[in-house]
Amino acid sequence: MKELVEYIAKSLADKPEAVVVEEEQEEEGLKVTLKVDDVDKGRIIGKQGRIAQAMRTLIRVKAAKAGTKARLEIL
Repeated sequence: MKELVEYIAKSLADKPEAVVVEEEQEEEGLKVTLKVDDVDKGRIIGKQGRIAQAMRTLIRVKAAKAGTKARLEIL
């Protein structure tokens, strides 16, 4: 999960060196936290949140194939 989110975020960001992705196992599943520079937040979230929603969908699908749940949090 981490590699997928990191690849997408770094591809979109103007400052790819500022992209930080962390994974944390919780009771309800995996929590993926994406931290980006303030300049890149709008680019990562996208118009009306479409890019963020697409990333969340990809993570959920990948987690479902692995038999678990996952969620993405963008900071």
